[in-house]
Amino acid sequence: MQKLGGFKLPHFFNYPPYFTLQPVRETREKQVQLWKELILDYCRSQKIFVIGLEEDFPLFSNPVIERSLSHEAREVFLSALVAEGRAEWMDKSHKKCLILWLRIQAWADYILNFVKENGFEDSVMTVEDIQSGIETRGTELAGIDRCVLMRALRLLEQKGKAAIFKGTSTDDEGVKFSA
Repeated sequence: MQKLGGFKLPHFFNYPPYFTLQPVRETREKQVQLWKELILDYCRSQKIFVIGLEEDFPLFSNPVIERSLSHEAREVFLSALVAEGRAEWMDKSHKKCLILWLRIQAWADYILNFVKENGFEDSVMTVEDIQSGIETRGTELAGIDRCVLMRALRLLEQKGKAAIFKGTSTDDEGVKFSA
C-alpha cells in the first residue's frame, strides 16, 4: 500500500483512470465520492484547512503512475465538497477552498465537550491558547484554522455558551465559556 507521509493512500490512487474525469455518470459519481472522502481524510490527518486550486497539493498527483488531476477535476471534486457543506470557496474566483473535515457545528460541539471535560467552564481562554496552547495539544483543536475556530466560537456565543472578548490585538482575543 502506497503512503504519503504517514497517510495510507487508498487502492484507487494507483489506478490511472481516477486521475481523469470519467464521462459515464455512474462512474463519475463513484469517482467524485472516492475523491471527496480521500480529501477529507487526508486533510484531517494532516490538519490541512486550505487547499489552493492552483498550488501543488500532494493528493492531486501521483508520481508512481505519472498522473495528475486536471484543474477541472480538482474544481469538480472541491465543488462537490462545497455542495455538501464540507468545504467553502474562500474567494469568488474559486482559487482557494476551506476544507471543513468537521462542520462548524461539529467544531462548536467539540470545543464545548473539550471545555467540559477539562473543567474550563466559567474560565477565560485566549484564542491563541485554543489554537496552540498546552491544554489543546494532542486534540483536534491543536493547530485549528483561525477562521474555522472563530466561526465555531461565534456559533457558541449565539447559543449563549461562550462570550468572545476583543483584545488590543488579535493575539489577545479571549473567550469565556459557560457550559
